[in-house]
Amino acid sequence: MDFLDYAFMQRALLAAVLVGITAPAIGIYLVQRRQALMGDGIGHVAMTGVGLGFLLSWSPVWMATIVSILGAVLMELIRWFGRTRGDIALAMLFYGGMAGGVMFINLAPTGSNANLTSYLFGSLSTVSESDVTAICVLAAFVVLVTLGLRRQLFAVSQDEEFARVTGLPVRALNLLTAITAAVTVTVAMRVVGLLLVSALMVVPVAAAQQLTRSFAATFAVAVAIGVAVTLGGTITSYYQDVPPGATIVLLTIGAFVVLTALAAPLARRRARALATAHPAGDPAECAIPATRAAGDEVGV
Repeated sequence: MDFLDYAFMQRALLAAVLVGITAPAIGIYLVQRRQALMGDGIGHVAMTGVGLGFLLSWSPVWMATIVSILGAVLMELIRWFGRTRGDIALAMLFYGGMAGGVMFINLAPTGSNANLTSYLFGSLSTVSESDVTAICVLAAFVVLVTLGLRRQLFAVSQDEEFARVTGLPVRALNLLTAITAAVTVTVAMRVVGLLLVSALMVVPVAAAQQLTRSFAATFAVAVAIGVAVTLGGTITSYYQDVPPGATIVLLTIGAFVVLTALAAPLARRRARALATAHPAGDPAECAIPATRAAGDEVGV
């Protein structure tokens, strides 16, 4: 536990915990909406914000937050009105964001290129006190949105038309989801890196889904996996001198593989137990599992 004696590790571990909570918390809604790669696109746009921060000598985290939010709003507008040309517009937005970041970094004072690497792939030693303050504020916003509006966000993620019929402000909630995803990207970029943050938003959710059957359980397990892999990756990075972002993502993929391997025998055991409880010919054999599954899906 000697790593706790160093201030930079204390900051890195705090940031890692917040990233482990926030990334899966918003990622579960993106997975439900089949927008698993949205975080990757926002990460490309955030590069422009980082580059502008270096060029203007302003906080790259806050500048990336502003640019990411603008990019997320534009992505939603393209999704609403883009029609058949929307995919091309999104591609230009993503690659334009990356190109803009590279250009602004090139125009910034000497030494910024080295700093850019820490934003792209994560870094332990470069997490400053001001970064931690920004990450705490942004993480609080993400947690408030993903927990406080979980029922509404879940309803919209599952079926937009049904949510609209029930009177929910679907477009406003979609926009809020996009903005929250953009904020999450900037929360995670100092630990995981902009190019890898999408994996931490998606893979823990996919891993949790291997074992859970309800939304609430998936949410809790995904966050637990997120915190475990971010802490594990940060500590491993300290001792082995390896990139924290890559280490965290590899641990996350490892968790997915392990849970997938465990899920198969558990599913067979459940099936045998169900067959024993409801023998062939019993009308409840089909009715009860279907009802239970439906109840599980809305168990927010």
